[in-house]
Amino acid sequence: MVRAPGRTAVLARRGVGPTAGELVHEALDRAFAGSPAPAEEIVALDAGCGRASALTAYRARIGRFVGADIHAPAPDALPHLDEFAAVDLCSEADAFPPGSFDVVLSSFTMEHFADPPAALRNLRAWLKPGGRLVLSTVNRRHPFVWAYLAIPPRVRRPLQRLVKASAADAHPIVGACNDPAAVRAALEDAGFSAIEIRTTGHLARAWGRHLPTYVLGLLGDLGARSIPSRRSTIVAEAIARHD
Repeated sequence: MVRAPGRTAVLARRGVGPTAGELVHEALDRAFAGSPAPAEEIVALDAGCGRASALTAYRARIGRFVGADIHAPAPDALPHLDEFAAVDLCSEADAFPPGSFDVVLSSFTMEHFADPPAALRNLRAWLKPGGRLVLSTVNRRHPFVWAYLAIPPRVRRPLQRLVKASAADAHPIVGACNDPAAVRAALEDAGFSAIEIRTTGHLARAWGRHLPTYVLGLLGDLGARSIPSRRSTIVAEAIARHD
C-alpha cells in the first residue's frame, strides 16, 4: 500500500494503536505455540487467502500450507502455498475432510460472507479438536464503517476501488456478522471456546492509498480509540472445542 513518508510514525504518535496485522501475528504466535502438532508438521489453512498471507511468516513450522478462496488465482500467483482450493466457505461444507487443520487464518473475509455462521461452522469442522482459528474483520459499530455499509452496493463498489490498494482488492461487502458481540456469539454457536476478541483502529492504514482518504481514516481512528467496542477492526482468536 502506498503511503507518504512518515504516516506510520504519525499513527504511532497519535496513539492509534497496533495494526491489525500486528494483532493477527500476536494471535498466530499463540496459535502455533499452543498447537499440539509436532514442530514443522502443522497443517494450516488460509481461508480466503487472497494474494498474500500472514501465515507465510510461520512457513518453517507448517508442514502443509493450504489456501482457499472463492476465485482461483492466476497461475503461479501463490508460490507460498502447497495447495489451493476454490471454495465457497459458506456453502461447501465438504470442501475439506473434518479435522484437516491445526491452524486456520481468516483475514478480512468475514465481512464478505453471505452466511457467516455457516462459514464458521465449516471452519470449526475442518479444524482438529483443539485447533486454533484466528480471524480479522471490520467492525460495523464504528460510525464510518456503519455509514460505508449503508451505502448502496452500486455506489460502494467505486468507493472501494478508490480506497483500496488496487481494484483486485475491492470485493462485495455484506457485513452480516460484524461487531464484537456478533462475532463472539457466532464463534460460540459454531463450536469454539477460549474466545478472545480485540479491536484496533485500522482505517488510516486500510485507506492510506491517497492522502484525503488517509486523513479521513485517521480522524475515524482517533475518534474511536477510547471506545474499544467501536474501533474499526476486530481480531478474534478461538479454539475448536472437543466434541
